[in-house]
Amino acid sequence: MASPIAISVRADVKELSKKLTALAHKQLGFATALALTEIAKEVQAEEIANITATFKKPRLFTRRSVGMRGATKSTLTAIVFVKPIAAKYLAPYEDGGIHVLPSKKLLNPKDIKLDSFGQLPRNILEKLRSRPDIFIGPVKAKSGTINGVWQRIPPKVGQKARRGRSAAAAQPGHLKLLIRFGEALAVNKRLNYRARANAIINSKFKSAFDKAMSKALATAR
Repeated sequence: MASPIAISVRADVKELSKKLTALAHKQLGFATALALTEIAKEVQAEEIANITATFKKPRLFTRRSVGMRGATKSTLTAIVFVKPIAAKYLAPYEDGGIHVLPSKKLLNPKDIKLDSFGQLPRNILEKLRSRPDIFIGPVKAKSGTINGVWQRIPPKVGQKARRGRSAAAAQPGHLKLLIRFGEALAVNKRLNYRARANAIINSKFKSAFDKAMSKALATAR
């Protein structure tokens, strides 16, 4: 994301404070910090749930990328943020643009086993490159030149060919496309990260503040 969400509701607190007693005024900072921290936790949980719902089996790293810092009496600001690495590749899902790729090529799986998240396993290119039956590069096909990772499939001799009856029964060797290289595509999903956060703040802060003030008064000395 381009920037973290800072949850600060000074205008709301100023309005609510007009109705407070003298004791409540003394507890205002404490109650406000409690309320802001509680709201930040709700925003964090909503953003994590939204990421999980938006993407097909997102990695644990992505789901855990939403962080939160609670408010204090001195700051009166809580912050919900996305950790730097994830923020870089999630930014287009908030602001639009193309996918942020880990390399210059988009890896489009064609005929290769994916991991439990439905994605290519880590370091898959390095592992495939070391195999003798793998070719990485462009190949001329009927539809045009295709650049990608190919597996060399050896000729397969049929039953009749082994008996010497017909050489035509043998299947010639060929290349099988495992991963196709392409350019980064435009992102077609939106997280609406900021809008969701603002909706929670606007709808739930007063309730959170009332509960926090009740707690603050109950613990006042």
